[in-house]
Amino acid sequence: MMMVRRGLLAWISRVVVLLVLLCCAISVLYMLACTPKGDEEQLALPRANSPTGKEGYQAVLQEWEEQHRNYLSSLKRQIAQLKEELQERSEQLRNGQYQASDAAGLGLGRSPPEKTQADLLAFLHSQVDKAEVHAGVKLATEYAAVPFDSFTLQKVYQLETGLTRHPEEKPVRKDKRDELVEAIESALETLNNPAENSPNHRPYTASDFIEGIYRTERDKGTLYELTFKGDHKHEFKRLVLFRPFGPIMKVKNEKLNMANTLINVIVPLAKRVDKFRQFMQNFREMCIEQDGRVHLTVVYFGKEEINEVKGILENTSKAANFRNFTFIQLNGEFSRGKGLDVGARFWKGSNVLLFFCDVDIYFTSEFLNTCRLNTQPGKKVFYPVLFSQYNPGIIYGHHDAVPPLEQQLVIKKETGFWRDFGFGMTCQYRSDFINIGGFDLDIKGWGGEDVHLYRKYLHSNLIVVRTPVRGLFHLWHEKRCMDELTPEQYKMCMQSKAMNEASHGQLGMLVFRHEIEAHLRKQKQKTSSKKT
Repeated sequence: MMMVRRGLLAWISRVVVLLVLLCCAISVLYMLACTPKGDEEQLALPRANSPTGKEGYQAVLQEWEEQHRNYLSSLKRQIAQLKEELQERSEQLRNGQYQASDAAGLGLGRSPPEKTQADLLAFLHSQVDKAEVHAGVKLATEYAAVPFDSFTLQKVYQLETGLTRHPEEKPVRKDKRDELVEAIESALETLNNPAENSPNHRPYTASDFIEGIYRTERDKGTLYELTFKGDHKHEFKRLVLFRPFGPIMKVKNEKLNMANTLINVIVPLAKRVDKFRQFMQNFREMCIEQDGRVHLTVVYFGKEEINEVKGILENTSKAANFRNFTFIQLNGEFSRGKGLDVGARFWKGSNVLLFFCDVDIYFTSEFLNTCRLNTQPGKKVFYPVLFSQYNPGIIYGHHDAVPPLEQQLVIKKETGFWRDFGFGMTCQYRSDFINIGGFDLDIKGWGGEDVHLYRKYLHSNLIVVRTPVRGLFHLWHEKRCMDELTPEQYKMCMQSKAMNEASHGQLGMLVFRHEIEAHLRKQKQKTSSKKT
């Protein structure tokens, strides 16, 4: 019995010792696994000559705990430094926006913060200075000019249409829609800023937005010019915004009064009495009855049908009580450049806004305001891209089905195209026209003189505004290319003639009409054979 008890006690003691050793081993492994190690620090078990037992392990635990506290303190310091740096960068970004805006002459009324970020400011300044915002940039050719697109609250009018897109369309892409909405909202926020308005000013809303133009220079940013209704008739508010591929910036906030801005419409003419009669109907409605701030200058070449043209002018003058017109008669061969040049120089009053126009052009009263808003003496000239009408006889299938003119003037892919190769219809102040040297009078007949003048403006320091305009139409007429033209002029004339007839698809139907008719005959034959 005594031997059994002794064996049991020995077995229990051995089990207890094994359990103690197992617990110690687990504890050591746990501490090794959970202790953070430094970059070059390696922790080991106590050496043979180091303290053993309870005292040794306590020393190891204290060392690990101290290293852990140091590691946490280091992490906290790094987090605090990162927070401080993030806050400083955010403040510097805001400061950079304010100072860049103030440097552009905006006077935002905010005191510049003490801290600035030099490289950010330099970038924003360089983007605005490199872009064509404050002054024009000299360009080598007409193809180097970056055109504007125009837009309203509902539509975008664009030049880069291609065959699958439309010259007028809603901004279906979300990024484009959000971009334009942000620009309008930013402008409204500025207009309604109490710091920039009197206490009793009316609030501006999106319904006050008239039209905007914008263009993107891919290495600089996007420029927006937004026009709103002013507080009184003939007054407008225009804001210029610039997005330098970063936060949008306000560049200018202008109040424009166009009540006294007279437009001198200059029309060179030879014969074409029926077209002139149609032009005067449009002129009477838009310029005399609706706008009322227009002068008309007709430069007539030759004496054939001159009495008919004078009669149309006199009848309009009597019926509409209109006296603001000038009739100039020139001898010799018709030259569009000479006619416009003579008409511009004939004006003897103060500096006047010129609109060079052809007799086959239709425009709205809204276009006249667009002409005023996009020109500035010594600063800007306006080269609108007009919408050119296709041959109505082809579009509507038969001459008897052609609707009235006002119903034809719809901006659609099937009815016409943006005449982006034409530079004849333009708005510019007389002083700029004289200073640039006017037209090249050595050019005779059709074409060339308008491109030459356009290039001269591109080579100057004036800003050339080039954008599609929804209120300016080129009416279709049969084009004849005369044998007297030079080979280059004749080629340009024939290209224009080909573009004027119909859309790509409509011309294709004409080219392949024999194949289409043959297909229809075969289908009729199949149908008749099945019946028999």
